[in-house]
Amino acid sequence: MFDTRTYTDRRAALTLRLDGGIVLLPGNPESPMNFPANAHRFRQDGSFLYFFGLDAPDLAGTLDLDDGNATMYGDEASVDDTVWTGPAPSLADEARRVGVYETRPRRRLVDDLARAVAQGRNIHFLPQYRAENRELLGEILDLRADRVHERVSSALRDAVIALRSVKSPDEIAQLDRAVALTSRMHRVAMARTRAGTVEREVVAAIEAVAIGEGVSTAYPVIFTRHGEVLHNRTREGRLAEDDLVLCDAGAESPLHYAGDVTRTWPAGGAFAPAQRELYALVLEAQKAAISDVRPGVRFREIHLQAARRLATGLKDLGVMRGDVEEAVAAGAHALFFPHGLGHMLGLDVHDLEALGEDHVGYDTVVTRSGQFGLASLRLARRLEPGFALKVEPGLYFIPALIDLWKAERRHEAFIDYDAVERYRAFGGIRIEDDVVVLDEGRRILGPPIPKEIDEVEAAVREGGRA
Repeated sequence: MFDTRTYTDRRAALTLRLDGGIVLLPGNPESPMNFPANAHRFRQDGSFLYFFGLDAPDLAGTLDLDDGNATMYGDEASVDDTVWTGPAPSLADEARRVGVYETRPRRRLVDDLARAVAQGRNIHFLPQYRAENRELLGEILDLRADRVHERVSSALRDAVIALRSVKSPDEIAQLDRAVALTSRMHRVAMARTRAGTVEREVVAAIEAVAIGEGVSTAYPVIFTRHGEVLHNRTREGRLAEDDLVLCDAGAESPLHYAGDVTRTWPAGGAFAPAQRELYALVLEAQKAAISDVRPGVRFREIHLQAARRLATGLKDLGVMRGDVEEAVAAGAHALFFPHGLGHMLGLDVHDLEALGEDHVGYDTVVTRSGQFGLASLRLARRLEPGFALKVEPGLYFIPALIDLWKAERRHEAFIDYDAVERYRAFGGIRIEDDVVVLDEGRRILGPPIPKEIDEVEAAVREGGRA
């Protein structure tokens, strides 16, 4: 974990942003796969980690806004626990590491906070994505669990978003570590790609890199010959020589900061002409978008500029037509680029989105569009130094979407559907890097990961010769 001062300073900063009452930050419990003793890999809640730092299940932290005192609730390991999982440090010792000097048994949490509610004190809590924590809050507030969301503290939510959005130098170092491991994952994937390989075999090699370092992937790995399926989880495809492979994979750092990178490459080690043309188009749009990242710019404008670059390239290829500005304003480009350019990154791979995308990625000036494609933009607000985010344009030829739009004659003024048919079986391309906003400009996090055409081809060919 970070040093003790990091956590005490974070809680002090939170206290300054809120009026009286008590902040409750429940940690996550274990999540059973199929019976209580067989749990999924434990993942602590990001906001609990940020303010209280302890990476263990069934904990909760409170912060009294009137006197600044913090309390950790949890249970000591029993003899049975020790028999099955080994000795564990005491709760008091662990809490002191994050600057908390008051510890209480978990069973006291409900009574202590219910008593505070009865005294008229306000309990501040965040939106909850775990059913167990909604039930806990329902018990404290004497509410049905499905009504708990009505009492979420907007003041706490906004304060947490403001604090967690701006990454400290130590957090940026963790992100660099995550992307360094992510780079190794992608290089291994490129080296293991060859015709005849089944997708899951490469996924196993990718995940082994993270496991070998004692960490986990930040999200389920996407490795697919069907890049037109944006989040394809199927891993049974057998690679052919002329396939384009899309790999979207990221590792967590030891403190759970996330890497999230996508690369696309030819399974046979050489781009076919059409693949090369479209890949070069996406790459140039991505590099230009990264260069547009700087403080004070609204990310929505960077997204729209990337859309114009892609639409211009597609017009040059005869796939789109008409005025590019008008086409993008109408949303015609979204047939080929149906998602947003990026999102925030940090302790969560989609950082803070459990607190609400619109609160994290938008503000009072820019609100979410209802237009297809633009509606999926997760980040639109003005960028600030310390923001960590993704830049990930893509081009996709999705047969079901093409058929729907063609049948509806949607955007015929801007799309040549006869020309689109030439690319019907093309698949998809996405190129993604992790970026931190600096006081002036930006920096790509971590070491370079091959993305120039000659670099990508060489990495795949060298693996095939190994």
